[in-house]
Amino acid sequence: MPRTPTSGRLLVAAAIVLLALNLRVAIGSLGVVLSAVRADLGMSTAVGGIVTTIPVVCFAVFGVGAHGVVKRLGLHRTAALVLTMLAIGLVLRALADSTALFLACTTFALAGAAMGNIILPPLVKAHFPDRIALMSALYGAALMAGATLGSIATVPLSDVFGGWRQGLGLWAALCFVALLPWLAFLRSDVKSDPSEGHRLPLGQVSRSPLTWAMALLFGAQSAGAYAQFGWFPEILTDAGLSDAHAGAMLGLLSGVGIPLTLGLPWLMRIIGDRPTLPLTFAVLTAGGWLGVLLAPTTATWLWAVLLGLGGGSFTWTLTMIGKRTRTTAGTTTLSVFTQGPGYLIAGIGPLGAGILHDVTGTWTTSIIGLIGLAGVIAVAGSFVARPVMLEDTLKPSSRDR
Repeated sequence: MPRTPTSGRLLVAAAIVLLALNLRVAIGSLGVVLSAVRADLGMSTAVGGIVTTIPVVCFAVFGVGAHGVVKRLGLHRTAALVLTMLAIGLVLRALADSTALFLACTTFALAGAAMGNIILPPLVKAHFPDRIALMSALYGAALMAGATLGSIATVPLSDVFGGWRQGLGLWAALCFVALLPWLAFLRSDVKSDPSEGHRLPLGQVSRSPLTWAMALLFGAQSAGAYAQFGWFPEILTDAGLSDAHAGAMLGLLSGVGIPLTLGLPWLMRIIGDRPTLPLTFAVLTAGGWLGVLLAPTTATWLWAVLLGLGGGSFTWTLTMIGKRTRTTAGTTTLSVFTQGPGYLIAGIGPLGAGILHDVTGTWTTSIIGLIGLAGVIAVAGSFVARPVMLEDTLKPSSRDR
């Protein structure tokens, strides 16, 4: 596997972090101005609900297609394509004069983001095989920071520059900045499967128990995370908290995850291959939701902190994609299979929680279901924590075809 020269590793690291920073901006920036977008475009409440589900659908559908794109273009060209699609989608979305065009441009931008999700683990595997935990922590924190930055800065940008169109469209500039280093890397691209002997087709990988454990782990934690972001404030306001207080608690929940993510390499080095981390994430998540269920207006900050710390399972899962594969080809294929079906499972979280609330009239059943997802994280995470490589779980006769 080609290794990046020492002199260029810092630039590659910065390029990977900048790429990750852009992958959630299109999502984080939209929610805070969605009411203004709906009013301007005449968008119904039902269509507004569709807008909030587009990210999960795109991440699932277009993430699977990333495997073929990477195989043909290479990792560096795919990264450049991702940022180009994001920039174009963000600009055209800001110019859209109809709901249909707005949805189409949003989908185009998020299709690029979906491919970006897939290539982050193999990029780290290719350039930093000796620093997988560290680089995964850095890009995991960048993903969170991008969503937070979009949420915090879009409204002020809209106020300063004249409306939601400018507030959304200006994020294309960040894509352009992130694109520059990848343009410099195009001549020295890295293929995910440089030789026939290293190819791992999706059909072959799908027969590995490790693959399904990864998909279930990723799906369970993502389902819980999207349910948190979608319903946590409303659960608190229904219990009697003010909108401002509930919003602050969601911000606390999100912010707690960033320092934890940055500390993961140290924790993983100390703990090794024991299942301590996934079990801890599961207990923290279950404890947070149990607190919300039994005493939503008492020590709410504590429940938010517990849920935020439990969310560390997201970056840990992404890190394990690289740590449980031997080759860049294996990392790419496992990333596709983990995040594609995983995001389909993730859609069940916010959708199921909303449906259960409508059917029962309370949040009790929904919260119990979210506690159940913590159990899936514990079981699947314990399986993934075992020091078993994906390539070793495949039959030699299949791998050698």
